[in-house]
Amino acid sequence: MVQPIRRRITEILKENGSATVADLADQLGIAQVSVRHHLDILIGEDLVEARGVRRHNGAGRPSQVYALTPQAIKLFPQRHDALAEGMLEEMKAALPADQVRSFFIRLAHKTADEMPPALPDQTLEERLEQISRFLTEKGYNARWEKKDDHYELYTHNCPYMGTADRHYELCLMDQELFQALLPGATRTQSRALHGASHCTYIIEPASSQA
Repeated sequence: MVQPIRRRITEILKENGSATVADLADQLGIAQVSVRHHLDILIGEDLVEARGVRRHNGAGRPSQVYALTPQAIKLFPQRHDALAEGMLEEMKAALPADQVRSFFIRLAHKTADEMPPALPDQTLEERLEQISRFLTEKGYNARWEKKDDHYELYTHNCPYMGTADRHYELCLMDQELFQALLPGATRTQSRALHGASHCTYIIEPASSQA
């Protein structure tokens, strides 16, 4: 949780777009040295960044201007889940189940198409590393491990958690995505949706090579 003064700084920057130390000190009613202290902490947390300078009409040094980073969006309420929930409910009410399923299959393959193709002579482990980076960029926080006779790919974050428990089509979409990335090589062993700490996919080397 952001400390109250730092929270107020982020709110001022959100409302105004940017501000100098003097601007923030005036609105907060505290000394500029205190503002700088809180800004340093927010910068260290990648929530605020320096963004140019403001030059004054009269004499004096230019003032540094501060603004929120893209990362700071997490501090403010979002309605993405509610929007997705409403859209899924409307889609499922308007379309037959097979058309809904086809939609998510197409979406999975569209995402898979963004994955760079396998390189010539690329090993399965190199491909798994490439896929893990790709999935992590998509929000899955993925990693893989080698077991005795197979590999396991883990996704430690479900980008749809909170919505997937009511719309299992999202899990089916993920399964289709993994099948597209490693055709015929993955099967779900555990799911975060069912209480596991992560989702696990089993990769059999022979199946993957096939």
